Amino acid sequence: MMGILACCLLRPLKPCGFNTPVPGTGADVVDESGHTVPPNSVGELVMRKHVMGLTQGLWNEDERYIENYWSTWPGIWHHGDFASRDDDGHWYIWGRSDDTLKIAGKRTGPSEIEALLMATGKLAEAAAIGVPDPIKGSALVLVCVPRSGVEVTADELSYTVVHGLGTPFKPRAVLFVPDLPKTRNLKIMRRVIRAAYLGDSPGDVSSLVNPESIEEIRARR
Repeated sequence: MMGILACCLLRPLKPCGFNTPVPGTGADVVDESGHTVPPNSVGELVMRKHVMGLTQGLWNEDERYIENYWSTWPGIWHHGDFASRDDDGHWYIWGRSDDTLKIAGKRTGPSEIEALLMATGKLAEAAAIGVPDPIKGSALVLVCVPRSGVEVTADELSYTVVHGLGTPFKPRAVLFVPDLPKTRNLKIMRRVIRAAYLGDSPGDVSSLVNPESIEEIRARR
């Protein structure tokens, strides 16, 4: 694969953002219908152009390549990342769209919720997961690691999310744990967290550096 967004020294820089798309990619941010979203709205990062350097397929799996990357919208390359652009044309990546939470008909990415939580300054780590709900379809559960020596309550974090995203996103539960399951490159494994909370098998956890964190989540359900 190739890059879609980059930083150019001829344009101003902003923390955690990219100031330009790679030329020739036709980079865009689109909604569920494949239409360009307005500035400051989160959507799917796509490429509207076939560019040199883009992979031509997967080894012995050409059909899966088309299905995974080209079948969502005709003629648009889509790989499953949430992104947004601000009013100055700077781009931001919000995480994987296949982690999308759809609660009471409203969609958001867990990274957006986690950013609200981390902005409180009271957490060392946070994970937002969706669990089955008979009314909303999915309900929000927060699994958080408080900062050492800092007091924080479930009600405080719940208010933070509701204030930022609205009442439908009021968490069903807020769990405080000493650690979150992570890989060796410190990627938080939401899939494993969700399985632990629901009492399901977490699957292959050989890549985790702290598998004992799974039992901590189960114990605090």
